Amino acid sequence: MIHRLGLRLRVLLFFAALAGGALVAIGLGLWVALARFPALSGEINALIQIGLIAGFLITGLIAWVWLLFDTNVARPIDLLAGALRARAHSDVENPLDAQVARYLGDLAPAASAAAASLSETRSALAEAIGRETARLTQEKARLERLLSDVPVGVIICAADHQLVFYNSQAAEFLGAGSLDVADQPGLARSVLGYLREGPITDAWQRLTETGQPDAASDLLCTAIRGNLLLAGRMRLLDGGAGGYVLTLRDVTQDYAVSARREAFITDALERISRSVAGIASLRAAASESGEAALAQALDSEVAALVATMRDIGSANQDRRPETLPFALLRGEDLLDGIKARAEGAGLSITAAPSNLLVGCNAYEMVTFAAQLCEGIAAALHPETLTLRLDEEFGGASLRLIWQGAPLTVATLERLLDRPLDPALPEATGRSVLAEHATDIWPETLPDGTEALCLPILQARRAVRRPDPVIRRVTYDFDLLSQEKRGHVLKSGLDALTYVVFDTETTGLLPHQGDEIVQIAAVRIVNGRRVEGEVFNTLVNPGRAIPAASSDVHGISDAMVADAPSVTDALTRFHRFAEGSVLVAHNAPFDMTFLRRAEPAIGKRFDMPILDTVLLSAVVFSQHAEHTLDALTHRLGITISEEARHTALGDAVATADAFLKMLTMLRGRDIRTFEEVLVEVRKHGRLLQDLNA
Repeated sequence: MIHRLGLRLRVLLFFAALAGGALVAIGLGLWVALARFPALSGEINALIQIGLIAGFLITGLIAWVWLLFDTNVARPIDLLAGALRARAHSDVENPLDAQVARYLGDLAPAASAAAASLSETRSALAEAIGRETARLTQEKARLERLLSDVPVGVIICAADHQLVFYNSQAAEFLGAGSLDVADQPGLARSVLGYLREGPITDAWQRLTETGQPDAASDLLCTAIRGNLLLAGRMRLLDGGAGGYVLTLRDVTQDYAVSARREAFITDALERISRSVAGIASLRAAASESGEAALAQALDSEVAALVATMRDIGSANQDRRPETLPFALLRGEDLLDGIKARAEGAGLSITAAPSNLLVGCNAYEMVTFAAQLCEGIAAALHPETLTLRLDEEFGGASLRLIWQGAPLTVATLERLLDRPLDPALPEATGRSVLAEHATDIWPETLPDGTEALCLPILQARRAVRRPDPVIRRVTYDFDLLSQEKRGHVLKSGLDALTYVVFDTETTGLLPHQGDEIVQIAAVRIVNGRRVEGEVFNTLVNPGRAIPAASSDVHGISDAMVADAPSVTDALTRFHRFAEGSVLVAHNAPFDMTFLRRAEPAIGKRFDMPILDTVLLSAVVFSQHAEHTLDALTHRLGITISEEARHTALGDAVATADAFLKMLTMLRGRDIRTFEEVLVEVRKHGRLLQDLNA
């Protein structure tokens, strides 16, 4: 039992036992004296006074010696042990402070030498490993970049449907394109929280029942947020024991376009059928009676049919752009391609600048336009041809412009019948027009020049390219083999998911109306901080921010004017933190603000909580300094001045400190959440543990 007590407590008990033994010895001495010498019974009061004075003097002397021993021996040993443990189990590189144990003889220099030797050995080993793994790291980065740009969503889940891997496209599908990080997927979260459960579990069951490791199952599922319709394919890993891979493709637009086109075709057929039926009836009646009125009615029906066909053709043209499979390309690139082809045939071509993006089959359009340039040059011999893209007709028009005689319709018809490639006689200018659902015609421009006009249905203006979106893949394949524990208390510390958070507030008195102005958090999964899963938002506190508080965290009233309210921000934070262990530095302060908002958001922050102040006391002893600055300094963590006293900067620093202390706890054979609680509750006088 005594081996579980701290060194300083054991020393205190030793000196207390020494003082108790001295007092017992004095009492026994008085009792023996009175028993051996009865004549002294008259001086009993004097003897008792002498015993009491001796007892007080001895007790005081022992207490003074204990204080000196505690201050100069026991406490420095505790601090030295914490510092050595930090260097043994965490990547702390700063030199050990030997001055703290200056009265321990050669122990402090020896400990410093051991720590320095450990640091040198670790550095040499890290350098060797670094050289060996540099190539693998580069290959890993290349693979991540490739997977991040895969045009389909890729998800890998463990057997219990927890997310182990997802790429950027999958994150967009699961989060329905929401910019709110609380709606985004996260490692170790269930995919069934983002996709409707039925299709996923049905496909999983079908595959596991087949018993075939290479089997795959197609499925159609719906995203819970945004109602995206997703076509997917599921394939098992290791026969199902290792989970499964799920690829997803958004077919919402495909189905919408198909439905609109089917409705259009149905309506067109009904209208044509009605007109044809009317014409057939009138023709039969006219042939029987020979009346002029019937012939006039027949002409009217034919005109109506022609109008119907024209309307259908126009509507089809309007709908065609959404079904055209062309990617947008820069208009200037298209013009330059045509110019290069035409100049290769010896023509003089100029191209006007363009700020449009157009959708077309680049090869066919460039070849067709260059062929038109050659035909115009051969038929009319203009000095030069000009290429221009104009924004009109709801899209763009490609114009070939020249000075001179107009191009006749007959010549244009012959050019349209020419094959683009002699080896493919069926690929003509007419087929290019048909594929692009467009037409071409000659025209005379207002300045007297002649032109051929070729409309391109898909086009838009080119705007400034937005900042590139950082696309990444998020994964931790160790989750596939991680042991699942049912209850948090019995779970290993590495098996839990943590959300490390921090708040900035209007002041330090929540019970007097102070409120949150910023809250930020990061997630720790499987013993590492997940870079892409970060919550960070300013909060409108609904009251003025005092200047003294703004001087600390740099947040002003103007900055939070358009920020979400406390209720909205904490509702989103609750979704982000759900199912995790909350971690904070001085958690009672932050949790006061969160729990005060519980009635407003309709949810409780009843997650398990760990406080890095108490963990610091467990690792470094209760009497060390436990501020965030002191803790990060001891652990060799740097917080930049710009990040200090910002919610996100402090949350990241707290998370890094927490991860290093986890390794130190394992070094002390503290491995489960329950064992951590037992240790932190020993320091209840320092700070309240919130896991009631």
